[in-house]
Amino acid sequence: MCSFSGDPEEAGLSFMEKKLAEYKCDTNEAIKLKLVRFAEDIDDDSTTFNPEFSHQIFGDDEVAFGYKGLQILLYYSAGNLSTMFRVQYSTKVDDKFDSVQADDVETKIREIIPPGFCCGKDDFMSLLEKEVNFKPFGSIIHSYNIFNEEAGEEITYQIYKADMTCPGFREYHERLQTFLMWFIEMASYIDVDDERWDYFLVFEKYNKDGTTLFATVGYMTVYNYYVYPDKTRPRVSQMLVLPPFQGEGHGAQLLETVHRYYVTSPNTLDVTAEDPSENFVRLRDFVLAKLCQNLPCFSSEKLLEGFSQEMVTEAQQKLKINKQHARRVYEILRLRATDMGDPEKSRAYRLDIKKRLVGPYKKNQREMAKMRRCLKPEELTNQMNQIDLKTQHEQLEESYQELVGEYRRTVERLAQV
Repeated sequence: MCSFSGDPEEAGLSFMEKKLAEYKCDTNEAIKLKLVRFAEDIDDDSTTFNPEFSHQIFGDDEVAFGYKGLQILLYYSAGNLSTMFRVQYSTKVDDKFDSVQADDVETKIREIIPPGFCCGKDDFMSLLEKEVNFKPFGSIIHSYNIFNEEAGEEITYQIYKADMTCPGFREYHERLQTFLMWFIEMASYIDVDDERWDYFLVFEKYNKDGTTLFATVGYMTVYNYYVYPDKTRPRVSQMLVLPPFQGEGHGAQLLETVHRYYVTSPNTLDVTAEDPSENFVRLRDFVLAKLCQNLPCFSSEKLLEGFSQEMVTEAQQKLKINKQHARRVYEILRLRATDMGDPEKSRAYRLDIKKRLVGPYKKNQREMAKMRRCLKPEELTNQMNQIDLKTQHEQLEESYQELVGEYRRTVERLAQV
């Protein structure tokens, strides 16, 4: 459970420092998260999961000082996310050493979880019994099935669009967004009083004692930016599939459903994302390529002729995809349509991609030309050393290989659809 921060046997540490080092705990290990459907889940370690991050609460070191055997329990009912919060430990530093204070772990957690949680198992069991009354918020916009090998059957999932006018949704969202702190590195809470926010929620339907209940799977928030004179640009802000459901395809279902939702709106210019992570970019590559592959302008014949304005126009008009994303989709689908074992076709593809990637390097060359006219010889030599052409070519090749590696993964995933 607890891990040392540094080696307590390290030379130079006093006896007291060595002892105190034993009271440092890795908060990513100490925090125990759980989505509870059945009473037996509470004591089932296999249903527990840990955060990826805790630095926003416990600092860059992600360490809590002052405890041995520290456990920070955050248990949620699967649907309504009714919460049990409890801190427990075997030993606290205050009991052993004078004038040494343990971190106030409880206060730190209380700052990010909304009021209304319980602290005892019996109270949580009472909340769990009320799950039968929980129903998803908003209106259903998509339903899909995924075969679950463990259960040996297809599981039904539903995606809903909700807003703050839905009774109980504001309080539910306050509980749901606490997961952001543990799984999105630079997460922050949004201003829910701003009516430009849209909320999309994924739920699993499951059976408990013959009754259909719903479990929270994940969600997405989208902000509708105004674009002069009469358009909006929906921008994905937050997207999270909860850990027990990751790797099952829910992210792709959610993103595609949300994209299709905005496509039906004549006022939508295009759909974008705010500061997307690498994982989100991979997901978007797959979803947009899947959507575009059936457009006439993205046929194999057209792809091999090169990127065109026709692709930009059709992707924007029919799927609300902007030029930058349309170009990336083109490169992915052209890779799939190209026989890379043919030297001539492979070379044509490579040159086409590098022609786009070379833009920043050409800018550097133009800057070098300006410097030749303006700088003294010794200053020019110094700058030339910083903009070495050989290095640029190596970086360009590295960028190309890295990009094609990403594209190949997307092509492989498309083949599995």
